[in-house]
This record gives sequence, structure tokens and C-alpha cells, in this order.
Amino acid sequence: MASPALRQEIQNGGFITAPGVFDLISALIADRMNFKALYVTGYGTVASSLGLPDAGLASYSQMIDRIGRIAEMTKTPIVADADTGYGGLLNVRHTVRGYEQAGVTAIQIEDQEFPKKCGHTPDRRVVPIDDMTRKIKVASDSRSSSDFLIVARTDARTGKGLDEAIRRGIAYGEAGADVIFVESPESEDEMAEIARRIDKPLLANMVNGGRTPMLPVDRLAKLGYSIAIFPAVGFLSAAEAMQRAYTDLQSNGTTTDAVPMFSFSEFNKLIGFDDVWEFERRYAESD
Repeated sequence: MASPALRQEIQNGGFITAPGVFDLISALIADRMNFKALYVTGYGTVASSLGLPDAGLASYSQMIDRIGRIAEMTKTPIVADADTGYGGLLNVRHTVRGYEQAGVTAIQIEDQEFPKKCGHTPDRRVVPIDDMTRKIKVASDSRSSSDFLIVARTDARTGKGLDEAIRRGIAYGEAGADVIFVESPESEDEMAEIARRIDKPLLANMVNGGRTPMLPVDRLAKLGYSIAIFPAVGFLSAAEAMQRAYTDLQSNGTTTDAVPMFSFSEFNKLIGFDDVWEFERRYAESD
């Protein structure tokens, strides 16, 4: 069931910082840290589960399986990537209902042509604006609760310019989207222009190494944004840490203190062994 916390936070003028999570380990770590939301990144989820690029290769079934498990195992409200809705209008209805039933609080749907691509890579093409507004209308009508938020993303900035991206953002808000996500603006001035012209809660995508400048959340709030997602921070950090650890092992024939690690006992707590041991103490058969 969608949490009312995100809608209330936005209505009250608060700011939501959502780190990207991509598997159960990243989700469990972030869930303990009192963020107001977690962002299930499509890029990271596809990379970690399939070892493939974020290029429209993952199906609805593959994504909902991972996203549903993350929502089940965490308490923090989930914002989840749903690509283009995985097909036509009927697919969008099915996707919205499935994500909501899985425990997601906000679904992100974008206006790219299928197969979609990561929003910070080249050669993305968008569907006609009317096609996307129909998807947003279907998405809005298909949810069972207004606490389940529709995040409408446009990828028009890169190929069609800022004015077209803003025009689409306005139209998607009028069609029923709760939050507007203009992907990959290329300067702080562009981000400010988006905030001036779109009268809806806005989401900023802070991708390390991406096309948009990395701004701190206090600056984003002053510009007029309500949500910032940091989709890549988890998987980029994990990849760097693992590469260093494996290199350390390869070079030294063992692991050394040069590479910091979670302690084994702390990791046991993270994944729930304390509960297992307590269960065994309570119910184990005595001799």
C-alpha cells in the first residue's frame, strides 16, 4: 500500500532526498538511514540483476519481481522506475496496478520511444506528446489511492530543446501527473527555468557523471524542486569498492586493511541473522 508520507511532505513544502537502491543489500542499508524515500533505479536494477545496460531490455515481470521484494523488505517509501510503462495503454494500467499492489509509493513513467535508454546517454527519441498524455491519464485513473504518486518524466530536452521539454512537463501535469521530471537539463540556469515555468512539484535527477550539474539539496530546494534522486550513488560506489577489494586480494593473496569493509558481524545484523538466532534459541529442541 502506498505511503501517504511523500504526498504530505510535498504538500507541506518539505524536500525529499532519495538515494538510489538497486538490490536488497543496498536497499537494506539505505532503509536504516532515515531517508524520506528510496529510489529503485532502473539502470542499477537491470545492471545488477541481468548484467545488461539500461536500454529497454528488462521486462515488467523482471522489474516487478525485484521492486516488489525491495518494497517488502523495507519501511521507507519507494519511488520506482517503470521505464515507458512496458508497452501501450493497457500495459500502463497493468504496470500501475502492479507497482501499487507491490507496495511502491511513486511510479516514474517516461516519454521515450521503445526501447528506452538511460536518460544521460545519447540518441534518445520521444513519443508524440499526445501519446504520453494518454499514458499519464491512464496511469492516474488506474491507481486505487491518491497517495500513489505518478511521476511523469520527459526526455525531450536533449533532442528537442528545453522549451519543448517544459511544454511537455506542463502538459503531463495537466493530464494528471503529481510530479514532473524533466530529464537531463544541462545547466543550473535551465533547472531554474524549469522551476519558474512548471507549476507542479518537480524532481531533479542527480547522476554522478551525467549531463546535469550536481547540486546540493539545499540549492535544489531554493530553485523550487521537491525531490532529488541520486540513482547512481549506490551502484557506482559498490562497483568501486568491489574492484578495490578484488584487486587487493589479487595483489596480496589475501585481504588487507587497505580496503575498508563491513564487519562480518554487522553484515549478519543487516540481513537478519539476529532474528534467526533468537528464533533458534526460543524454539530449538533441547536434548
